[in-house]
Formats: sequence, structure tokens, C-alpha cells
Amino acid sequence: MEKIDERQIRSAAAVLINGTHLSTANTFETSLRAAKLAKASGGQVLFDVDYRPVLWGLEGKDKGENRFVASEEVTRRLQQVLPLCDVVVGTEEEIHILGGSADTMAALESIRERTKAVLVCKLGASGCAAIPGTIPADLTDEVFVPGYPVEVFNVLGAGDAFMAGFLSGWLRDSPLERCCRLGNACGAIVVSRLGCAPAMPTRPELDEFLARDDLPFRLRDDAALEQLHWSTTRHGDYEQLTVLAIDHRSQFDELVEELDCAPSDVSRFKKLAFEALSKVAGDGDGFGILVDDRYGFDVLVEAADHDFWIGRPIEVPRSRPLEFEGAGDVGLELTRWPATHVVKCLVFYHPDDPVDLRERQERQLLRLFAACRETGHELLLEVLGPAETALDGASAAKAIERLYEIGVKPDWWKLEPASDPAAWQQIAAVIERRDPLCRGVVLLGLSAPIDELIASFETAAAFPIIKGFAVGRSIFHDVALQWLSGQVSDDEARSAMTSRLVELVDAWRAARSKAAAA
Repeated sequence: MEKIDERQIRSAAAVLINGTHLSTANTFETSLRAAKLAKASGGQVLFDVDYRPVLWGLEGKDKGENRFVASEEVTRRLQQVLPLCDVVVGTEEEIHILGGSADTMAALESIRERTKAVLVCKLGASGCAAIPGTIPADLTDEVFVPGYPVEVFNVLGAGDAFMAGFLSGWLRDSPLERCCRLGNACGAIVVSRLGCAPAMPTRPELDEFLARDDLPFRLRDDAALEQLHWSTTRHGDYEQLTVLAIDHRSQFDELVEELDCAPSDVSRFKKLAFEALSKVAGDGDGFGILVDDRYGFDVLVEAADHDFWIGRPIEVPRSRPLEFEGAGDVGLELTRWPATHVVKCLVFYHPDDPVDLRERQERQLLRLFAACRETGHELLLEVLGPAETALDGASAAKAIERLYEIGVKPDWWKLEPASDPAAWQQIAAVIERRDPLCRGVVLLGLSAPIDELIASFETAAAFPIIKGFAVGRSIFHDVALQWLSGQVSDDEARSAMTSRLVELVDAWRAARSKAAAA
């Protein structure tokens, strides 16, 4: 009781109370007090009956699925809130317990005697009926809104979803029929998926669902709707992204052999690179690290304590056809990764590759994409042309188009810089048409000199789809060579990488500002 934030309740347009919370004395009193505060402040009170006999001590814990046990005491307790209500929502069984009768119409009459609230009776797959006034002879005589024919995969969360959808219309003063339609749609979407809160639709997803008449009965098989759900429930927003890419493995393998140094030395160097990034980032946002777990495991651990975007490679370096590191099953491998790690995959791919090679690589990418979705990991796809066939603007756009066509929709693309605006126009057009909610593109460096990268920023910054860069060797390669061979100290190495990263960050931001002004 004493923990109620009265100011918050008084400022709210509505308060939703729940029948489950009325089953114990302290939550009953708290709910009642919240409802009275809302009414006194001009707010509305909505009541979700949500009757669960097990929580009232009327069923054993092994019978939690039972939804109805008659009880005069429960009816009496629930009815005490009715005079405060503006909307009452319940299933037929919940209407029975609230009205004290196993006859639906008689129960509704009993409820109407105690409240002028809009009464909404949920009818499962059939839909729902809403009664704003006098109880009719039949539920379908009032506002009856049919449900949506979908396969019921899991009922957990259906009631909460209905209430969320209904409220999204009610609090915007939508017509009652519209409120019911929104509730039915949200309920249908949630029961078609496994899970509760993670299955709840977002507003864009709900709008898409309502706008279409071609949705399958097995709703979760609709790729477009599932893609929209994924894209609108990702965490974080990145208007710009500056990534230090130190996920290189084969290049460091070569340095270890060439300089006869220990693998642990490489790990120490990557730690220095991470410290350079941390210094540049400070308390700012939009910074990230791309690092492997072979030489950079300690960096992965430490990065988790910062507010960094974290990417991690999955491909076997330089593999073509594409192969994955770790477990034989890439999905099993990703179950071992923290959900916050973005899966980075570099593929040497050209749309004009020999058919058997192209299809083999595409099957690998489809496996990876499916695994990322199953495990909840974002995917960054880096596409480079093979050594013998470079990607230009047209072929890069064609490659991206082809990968979308087969069903691969990465959250991020990592692509080569281009000096020709027409190349970026082609690429941006494909991404925006195929996946308008794609997070965007980051530029890779390919060990180019800093001044060349900065020159490429001038062109790229004009395209909003490009969020920044993920550059590595241009920043660290010669520094790594000097440090691993003992020519420079820790401080000198760290300082050199810091200054180069600052130069790139400043150049990108200046180019973006110039493009925005233009």
C-alpha cells in the first residue's frame, strides 16, 4: 500500500487492475486504492477478470490449467471493484465467476446491475462481444467481432495480448468495434507463436496483420510477418556506428609464425586495441568492437561491461566455399554465445560464381540465418568478391538482391567503400526495397590507407543507409607488426591506434554533417 506512486497513478489516463491480484488481501487493497485514485483524478479503470482458481486456493498446484471453479467468496470479492470500472474484460468462464452464474447471459445481467462499464466477453477463436449498455438477448446482438483463423500453437499470454490490443484502441478513443478487432488480432498473433512476452506484436506488425488477407493458417510460417516482428523488437538504435574490427585470425596467425611470437602476445595486443577504442568512445554511444574468441576472448569478456555493440566472427577465415568455426552444427555453436553478440560472417561471394559453388555457399548462409533467428542473434553479413572477380557497384547490388531473394535478411551489411555515388544508389535501393527495417551498412577498410578511407566517406555519408564503418587493419596492422616485434611500447601502440581511430571518427562525423547540411 505505502509503495503506491500516487503521482504516477493520478497522471495516468487509465489504470488496469487484474482479478489475480485480488486473490490476496494486500494486493486487493492496493488494487482498490489504485482504482479509486484513478477515478478521483479523472482517469479510467479497466478490469481484466483473469480468473485462475489455483491462485485462489480452489485447485491444487498440479491443476493450474483449470480455468473455472465456482466460488461465492471469489464472486463477492471480484464484484467489489465493479462500481469503479469503465471496462470489464473476461472469457465466458470469467464472466461466470464474476456474475455468479454458469449461465453467460444471467451472469452478464448480474454484472450489469453493479456497473455501467463496457463489458467485453472473449469467446476464444470465435472472437469477442462487447456490450456498452443493456444486456441483449444474445451476445451477437451487440458489437460482435469475429476472431482470426490461425493455428493455436501456445495459449500463454493470449489474454494479456488481447488486453494490450484492446487498450491500444480504447486509449485513442477508437470505436468499440475497432478496439475489439485490435484485441482479437493481438491474441491471434500471440497464440500462433511459442512464448509469451517475446511473442507480443509491435504496432507495425499489428498494422501489417490487419492490412493483409492472405495470411496462412499457420501464422508463424509467414516470413514477412516474422521478419517484421524480428526487426521491430531488436534492442538498441544505431543512427551511427563506429566499430574497431580486430576479429582477424589468419593475419595474426601469419604474424605469429613470421615473428616467432606467442599467441598470448596477440591476445595482449588486441587488449591494447580495445583500450584504444574505449578511450576514443569515452561515455559516447554508437561505438563497437568486432573481435574473435581465439585471440580476443579477454576482450569479449571485458566488452560486456561496456555499452558497446559487440560483433564476433563465425566463418572459418578465408574459406570458400564458406565454412563455420566451432561446433559442426552452427545453430548449436550459437547457443553458446551471449545473445548480445552480433554474428559476423564474411563470405567471398559473387552472383556470377559457378552455380554449384554459389548454391553451396547460399545453403550455408541460409543455415546461418535460420540459426541466428532461432537463437536470437543479430547477423552482420560481410560480402566480398573473390580474388579473381571483384564486386563493383552493380554486382554488389546484384549479390545483395540474390541473397534477399533466397531468404537471407541480415540485420547489418558490411561492404567495401565505393567512390561512385551510383554504386551506393544501387545498393541502397535494393536494401530499402527488400528490407526497409535493415539496421544499415558499415564500411570495411580492406587495409586501405587512412586518407583513402576518409575520401570514401565523402561519398558514403550522403546515404542514410550507411551508418558508419568497421575498420581494422588500416588502424592496427603496422602497429601490430611493430609491437609484436618489440619496436614500440604498449603506450606507443595504444596511442597510435587511438589517434587513427579518432581521425576516422572525426572524418566520418564531419562528412555526415556536411551531407546533412547539403
